[in-house]
Amino acid sequence: MIPNLLTAPALEPVSVDEAKAWLRLDSSDEDPLLAALIVSARLTLESYTRRFFVTQSWRMRLDAWPAQTLRRGTLAIPFSPFRSLSAIRVYDSADVAQTLASAAYRAAPTRDAGRVAFISSPPEPGRACDGIEIDLVTGYGDSATDTPEPLRRAMLALVAHWHENRGDVDDAGAPLPTIAVALAKPFRRERLT
Repeated sequence: MIPNLLTAPALEPVSVDEAKAWLRLDSSDEDPLLAALIVSARLTLESYTRRFFVTQSWRMRLDAWPAQTLRRGTLAIPFSPFRSLSAIRVYDSADVAQTLASAAYRAAPTRDAGRVAFISSPPEPGRACDGIEIDLVTGYGDSATDTPEPLRRAMLALVAHWHENRGDVDDAGAPLPTIAVALAKPFRRERLT
């Protein structure tokens, strides 16, 4: 599976003003730095927890349907939280995308990884590479406050850590700060096998 980001989050779970309040900064001199640290903290913690914090759109590309999909009639969506499925396209032998009708499958939103249940067997792709495209929406919600508060606090802790340690310490390969891990760990998902 090859994931591609289609639409990045419209906003971050933590604002620059919230980060400034957390760091007790009054000046706006470092606003661009704080904005960059916020994005980096979100991406780092999304990777650590294997969850997306705010609404974003992704495309999954598959060469073929996994064997278990053909046996069980379901496809696991490894993105969490799973909000909705926008489209499923299967390319035929003429390299033309055929969009599956929404009546051909069910995909209910869930706070965890999603699942697509096919009503009938999905069509086989006609090309060997990237024959299947699945567009989906993931994330806790459209608002910053839809992200669980412990994850927002973990972001603030990580922003503060990076703000206070700007290359002064050689922390290459160092784990995340203890407080950020403690706040984010209850949300961490295990890898799909």
